[in-house]
Amino acid sequence: MIEQKLKTCIRDVPNFPKEGILFKDITPVLRNPQLCDEIVNEFAKYFAKKNINAIVGVESRGFLFGFALANKLNIPFILVRKAGKLPYKTISYEYDLEYGSAKVEMQVDEIQPGWNVMIHDDLLATGGTAEAAANLILMQKGTVAGFSFVVELEFLNGKKRLSKFSDNIISLVSY
Repeated sequence: MIEQKLKTCIRDVPNFPKEGILFKDITPVLRNPQLCDEIVNEFAKYFAKKNINAIVGVESRGFLFGFALANKLNIPFILVRKAGKLPYKTISYEYDLEYGSAKVEMQVDEIQPGWNVMIHDDLLATGGTAEAAANLILMQKGTVAGFSFVVELEFLNGKKRLSKFSDNIISLVSY
């Protein structure tokens, strides 16, 4: 089962990025090409029949499997990046964090009106970044078709925050 393989591979890093946080590090997963293929295939099985027109990957670890999944499904891959990182005209969305705020951007010509777009990131915590990406899609008159995450931290209730956009929310491993 993929969940057990991931739990074996994901490394716990105490006190990162700050004291009291137990960081779930997916970097060791990337050293296992077979497991990476399994991750992409698992997501592809779930989303293959969901009529998705594009996948949005959230900077930066959302690019890892999001791009591979978009290629597997033969659909466009779209970047959502931190403010100031994209070279063309952008739209932006600012959101609150535990200790401040952040802003993400997407290029203005990425989403076609009416497209069903899936959002991918490596980890679902509180859901703030994925929610910001969803709002960027809505700003371009697209629809959020779902969300995919390698890891979910269930105790932070991010899935509840995202359910207003879509019920298609998949995580391969939960803590």
